[in-house]
Amino acid sequence: MTRLFWLVLLALPIRTLATPVVPQFRSGSSTMSSTSQSVINETITSYQYNSGYSYTASGHNIESADVDGYINASTVAGETQTLGGVQFSWTSPSLEAVPRWKIKEAGQSFSLVESLQGAGLANVTTINRTITTTTTTETTSVFGQ
Repeated sequence: MTRLFWLVLLALPIRTLATPVVPQFRSGSSTMSSTSQSVINETITSYQYNSGYSYTASGHNIESADVDGYINASTVAGETQTLGGVQFSWTSPSLEAVPRWKIKEAGQSFSLVESLQGAGLANVTTINRTITTTTTTETTSVFGQ
């Protein structure tokens, strides 16, 4: 008998009731934010070289003490050096051979200015800097029913 009950129960259509799902909102939004930061540390080094020398002389009431009026120093070759992976060599004046000067008119005023800038490494410039970059991205989605 119980078998017959189950068989009849399975053969008869059964009415099922379902309740529809209705959202409790009509509209809304969603916001997403993303932030990233990049830091760059850099060092820039610059080497400046004089490949020769510079000798200047100026004044008034002076003249070369050399018989021929010679006013250029004789040169000597410098050694080859390597600095920062750069190989260089230069020429320099012989300091014993720089021009000699004499006063033209004794007893009168005179002036003499001499300048000698030698060859070789003249200047090293180092720049250290930090670059910080921050990027923010915001995405907003709006939806409704």
